[in-house]
Amino acid sequence: MGWSIGYSERYKRDIGYGVPAYCDHPGCREEIDRGLGYKCEEEECGCEKFYCFAHLYDTDAHTHEQPTSGEHPDWMNWKLTDASWQLWRDENPELVEAIRVQLKGLDLT
Repeated sequence: MGWSIGYSERYKRDIGYGVPAYCDHPGCREEIDRGLGYKCEEEECGCEKFYCFAHLYDTDAHTHEQPTSGEHPDWMNWKLTDASWQLWRDENPELVEAIRVQLKGLDLT
């Protein structure tokens, strides 16, 4: 299995280096991806979240709560428009509508 796109059952979200994201540190809007290069794998922490380099090794600030950073607009748009996600869109109309509502509510200026 590659790490381009996968799914985290723990946090119920897409992961992988092909998934644009924001740092999981509360309040940080640094753009990263959810690949192994940004994943916390410190044994003493074990949170398995994704952080920019400024927060990755600051494990005292990591939490095991559900991430609050939300999905990156580029990722949401990709899932809504790319042909490779058509089957997913067909099988998940309620999630598609939720993403559309989220994107509509974002100030992307």
